[in-house]
Amino acid sequence: MKYIINRRKFLGLIGCGCYSLFLPSCSTVPITERKQLTLVSEARINLQASAAYEKFKSTNKLINTGIQIKEIRNIGKRMENAVSAFFQKQNEPDPTSNFEWEYVLVDNDKIKNAWCMPGGKIAVYTGILKVTKNKNALAAVMGHEIAHAVAKHSVERMSHAMTLNLGTSIADIFLGGAINRTRNTVGQNTGLDIFQLGVMNPFGRKQETEADYLGLIFASLSAFDIRESINLWKRMSESKKGKEIPQFMSTHPSSKKRIENLQTWVKEVMIKYPPIKT
Repeated sequence: MKYIINRRKFLGLIGCGCYSLFLPSCSTVPITERKQLTLVSEARINLQASAAYEKFKSTNKLINTGIQIKEIRNIGKRMENAVSAFFQKQNEPDPTSNFEWEYVLVDNDKIKNAWCMPGGKIAVYTGILKVTKNKNALAAVMGHEIAHAVAKHSVERMSHAMTLNLGTSIADIFLGGAINRTRNTVGQNTGLDIFQLGVMNPFGRKQETEADYLGLIFASLSAFDIRESINLWKRMSESKKGKEIPQFMSTHPSSKKRIENLQTWVKEVMIKYPPIKT
């Protein structure tokens, strides 16, 4: 007997099958309780990140002494202690228990950025200090970056990419290569990747928004004035004037959207997550 199934039903069955396969690999983001896919070993990614961090340190000009790096380390230590104390108080596993914290200050005024690799490996560029201007704003930046590591966004992003590649490959076999043809045609005509715009960018913005929220909580728990985060993003917006790309083309929310979010969250976070004794 010959069975006929339409494309939509077939793709739905494939989706259900993939979902069932990956369901045991789901975990939960601390505090937000958002479900996330974790197909990749955190220990493996932390090991890779540590090696990459060592290479980065050897190929960039670092500032190892002075007030700025001391302040970065002090803020980091306060957050380390506050995050661990918070989860201990909640009787929940500490997501940073296997972190090997480290902080570097990169001597580069052109880059207004900071980042945190998996496992607590943090870098701050001198360029961002011209925007933060004070310890409370710097704490907001560092809290955001630490939040990415706590929420294990790198693990999730790699897992998400794996499932996307698998899913589109299966679908493309059934559709006779139509997905790749469409992707290539759009790319050639517009210079844009429809998967990047329609899947990866929104996913990235979701993670960035989550990191903004968690970072605000970590800064509040560490006894910093999180109201300064709003002023920080106003200054950041001003520094990007005329240079900020449309939100749909970016993996990050726009400065305007971030300011709106922070204005909504600040009062709630200050009440719900006051400074914690460490």
